[in-house]
Amino acid sequence: MRRLLNASLGTQLFVLQTVIVVLAVGGTAGVWMEHTRGLLDRQYQQRALAIAESVAGLPQVREAFTRARPELSLQPIAVGVQAATGADYVVIANREQIRYAHPNTALIGKRLSTDGSEVLTGGHTWTGVQTGTLGRSVRGKAPIFDSEGHVIGLTSVGILEATVADRLGEALPPLLWTVLAVLVAGSAATALIARRVRRQTFGLEPREIAALLEQREGVLHGVKEGVLALDLAGRVTLVNDAARDLLGLSQDDVGRSLREMPLSDRMRDVLDGADPGEDRVVLHRDRVLVLNRTPVAVRERRSGWVVTLRDRTELVRLTRELDQASTTTGALRAQAHEFANRMHTVVGLLELGEHETAVSYITQTTEAYSRHASAIREKVADPTLAALLLAKSAEAAERGATLTLSEDCRVEEGMLGDPHDAVLVAGNLVANALDALQESGGTVEVSVRTEADGLHLRVGDSGPGITPDLVQEVFREGFTTKAALAGPRGLGLALTRQTCARRGGWVRVHNAGGAVFTAFLPVPPAERTAGPSLSGPSGPSSVDPPAKSPAADPSAPSPAGSLAPSGRGAPG
Repeated sequence: MRRLLNASLGTQLFVLQTVIVVLAVGGTAGVWMEHTRGLLDRQYQQRALAIAESVAGLPQVREAFTRARPELSLQPIAVGVQAATGADYVVIANREQIRYAHPNTALIGKRLSTDGSEVLTGGHTWTGVQTGTLGRSVRGKAPIFDSEGHVIGLTSVGILEATVADRLGEALPPLLWTVLAVLVAGSAATALIARRVRRQTFGLEPREIAALLEQREGVLHGVKEGVLALDLAGRVTLVNDAARDLLGLSQDDVGRSLREMPLSDRMRDVLDGADPGEDRVVLHRDRVLVLNRTPVAVRERRSGWVVTLRDRTELVRLTRELDQASTTTGALRAQAHEFANRMHTVVGLLELGEHETAVSYITQTTEAYSRHASAIREKVADPTLAALLLAKSAEAAERGATLTLSEDCRVEEGMLGDPHDAVLVAGNLVANALDALQESGGTVEVSVRTEADGLHLRVGDSGPGITPDLVQEVFREGFTTKAALAGPRGLGLALTRQTCARRGGWVRVHNAGGAVFTAFLPVPPAERTAGPSLSGPSGPSSVDPPAKSPAADPSAPSPAGSLAPSGRGAPG
C-alpha cells in the first residue's frame, strides 16, 4: 500500500481504476449469476409442476387408486413419465402421504419425507425447493382428485439442483469471456486515461502541481504590478491583489465579463483588445495606468490573454513637476539672456559717457516689466493663477511666440477656492497651445474669468488647428501628435477633461483661425469663500504651481535686469 501511495500519478490512476473495473465487472457477474440461478429455479419449478399436474390428471392414475394394490399400476406410470420428461423423480402418494410410486422401490409403502398436507387439505398446487431422500431439488406438487372432486392423493415431481447447476454452468463460458473482454477493454481505457492525465499535467506529480500552485499564488500576489487574466469569452479568470487595488475590483469579480464590471469605456477597449498596442495609457479612479495585453497560448492554442497594469501616477506627477521646473528654468534663462543684453547696453552707454541716457534706459525697462506684471495681476487677482500665466508668458517669449490676455479677463481673489484644479486646466491648455505653434512663432490668447457659477477659460492659438475627425480624439488618454518624445504623453488634455468632469464641468474644442479650447470649471459654493492656497490635494493629475521667483511673483519687487516686454510678446 505504501509503495502504491509513493508511485507516480499515472500508476496510481491505473491501479485504482483497474480495481474499480474488476469490482464493477465482478459484482455485475455475481448479480447476473444469482439472477440466472433464481430464474432457472423458477423455470424448473414450473416444469416440475406441469409434469405433476399432467400425471395427476391421468385417468389411469385415478383408476389405480380404486384398486387393492395401487402401487402395481402407479409405479410403471411414474417410471415412464420420469423417463419421458427427464425429471429426476416422480412420486405418487395417497391422502395419508404413503408412497405408491418412487424411483427407489424400497421406499414404496413408506411415508413421504416432506410434508404435503397443504396440497392434500387445500387441494392447491405447490412449488418450491426441498430436501428429500434423493437430495435437494426443485419440486412441483399437484393434488389428485377422484370423479367426485375429492382429494385422494398427490403427485410430486422433482428435479435435482445438481441438474439446475449443470444448466447454469453451461451459461458460464460466454459470461466469463464477456467478463474477460470487459476487463481487457477497461484496462486499456484506464491506461489511456492515465496517459491523457499525465500529458495534461505535463508529467507533473500532484506534489509538484501543488508546489507550482503555491509558487504561482505567491508570485501573483507578491508582485506590485497588476495582473489580470481573461479567457476567450472576455471573462476575468484571475486577478491579483495589485490589480484589484488599481481597478477597484473584488474577488467576486472573478468569472464576470468585462461588460459587467465598473470600468470606463476606455479601460474596456484596452482590456478586450479594441484598442491594441503596447503601453496603453488609461486614466482610472484618479490613477494613471499603463496597460499591456499579451495573448496566452497553451500547446499552440489560444486560451486567453494576460493584461499587466503598471501604476504610473507617481511618474506622471514627477514629470509634471519637472515640466514646471523646466518652465521656471526657461523663464530664468530668458531673464538672464535679456538681463545680459541690457547690462551690455548700460555698460556701453556708461563707457560712452551717456549717463543720463543709461539712467533713463534702466528706468524705462523696470517700469515696462512692472506694468506687464501689474497688468496681469489687475486682471487675475488670484496669485497662483497669475504666477502661472506670467511664467507661461516668459516661456512663450522664449519660444518666439506671444501670450496675451484678452480684455474680458477677470479673476476675483477668493473665487477659485483651492486653485489646484484651475492651475491644472489652465496650465495644460496653455502648454498644449504653445506646443501647437511648433517653434514657428505665433500667438496664444488666454481668457480667464470667474462668474457666479465658476471659472470660464478660453485658450486659442494661431496654429494649424485640429482636423474635424480628431475633435473628440484629442481628449483620449494616450493620444498625442508629438512623435518620438520620451515620457508619458497624451495625458494633458485627458487629465483636463477628467478634472472638469469631476467638478461637473466640461472642456471643448473648435477651430477659429487655429484651435480654440473652452473649459468650464464649477467652483463649489463651500470653496468660494476659502482663501487662495498654493498647495492642493495630491493626485495623478496634479500640476503644481510654479515655484515663486522674481519672474513668477508679480507682487515681488522687480530686480534689476528683470525681463521686460519685448517686441514679440510679454515675458514672465
